[in-house]
Amino acid sequence: MHAVFFDSEEFSISPSQLEERLCHGKESCERAVEEYSPEFGVDIEYLVIQGEPHEVIPAVARERGADLIAMGTYGRRGIRRMIMGSVTSGVILNSPCDVLVVKKPCEDCTGDYRRILVPYDDSELSRKAVSRIVNITNSHTGESSATILYVIPRYEEMVGFFRSSAIEGRLREEATKIVLGGEKIAADEGLTANTVVEEGNPADKIVETAKGLGSDLIVLGSHGWRGIDKSILGSTTERVIATASVPVLVVR
Repeated sequence: MHAVFFDSEEFSISPSQLEERLCHGKESCERAVEEYSPEFGVDIEYLVIQGEPHEVIPAVARERGADLIAMGTYGRRGIRRMIMGSVTSGVILNSPCDVLVVKKPCEDCTGDYRRILVPYDDSELSRKAVSRIVNITNSHTGESSATILYVIPRYEEMVGFFRSSAIEGRLREEATKIVLGGEKIAADEGLTANTVVEEGNPADKIVETAKGLGSDLIVLGSHGWRGIDKSILGSTTERVIATASVPVLVVR
């Protein structure tokens, strides 16, 4: 699907621009169909639609009952802005289904996911994320591995409280309970998962851990992080998308 945003002011100055962009989108989609239809052995339909991409992509997904939106992003463009106005963020916020975001370029992205990292905070969406990896790993005939990660936020950096050894112990104890809960969800569905507890900025630690483990996919919820505002596509999810070098599956 290709979306062309119509700006009445822009196109009133140069009316031919709209038609040219629609034609360009049609040509791009036709090339994609020619290349990928034989490769996957399926018939591929394409759509060229006029409208804001972050609005029309989720709308079409909703109309057609899609269970996944797959899209590319350049990512680092948004790391400086970190705003909800980006197409990727807008699609995720409005999507009726999961969104797979692949960084461009990504020469090593094959779609064959065998080492999956799941940032987990015991929220409803992180529990759904664990269920997703069960489905992904079960689709392979070979060996796959999954790691459940919990990051202990540095609360003292956020609210300036004094952190004693007793508080440290309680945070560690809670973190262990959280990852073991995720491990049990996976085990109940027949998947053996490793667990890791880190401390620091959640987004940075997620990306660092994925790199250290050689993960080829990160699966995480679309909203916030435990202890941080969950009502927005927060800094954690967007920063992971912006900085991770591997695909990110955002669970809705």
